[in-house]
Amino acid sequence: MRLLGALLLVVPLLAAACGGGGAGSPESVVREWSDALNSGDNERAADLFAHGAQVVQNNTVLFLQTHEDAVEFNTALPCSGKIVEVKTDKDTATATFVLGDRKASRCDSPGAKATAAVKVLHGKIVLWHQLPSPQPLPPPPV
Repeated sequence: MRLLGALLLVVPLLAAACGGGGAGSPESVVREWSDALNSGDNERAADLFAHGAQVVQNNTVLFLQTHEDAVEFNTALPCSGKIVEVKTDKDTATATFVLGDRKASRCDSPGAKATAAVKVLHGKIVLWHQLPSPQPLPPPPV
């Protein structure tokens, strides 16, 4: 029985060490950030950003120098986002979201898709870059 208890403690540690849990991976950080944002927890979302993280949105570049800057950035986002696709390449996850209302704000384009490339180092977001979303194709000519 004691051996079983020891194994139950060791196996999760080995899985985490081998990357089995995905903790700190770009995809897991993006999913955690999205969950925090969708639940209205701007503090928890901000905790995932490194000090000095770069945010690129449209033609604006921000540097989140402090935790308060990161809270302000997350608070200012008007939409929640349900992740519908994530692609990972090394330390960057590119996630596509379907936008919706947040608890504290109405989304300016509910149902639209938005995409962001998120670079993660040591479990923290160092770059959050909103990418142009593909536009729907026009209907075929009649």
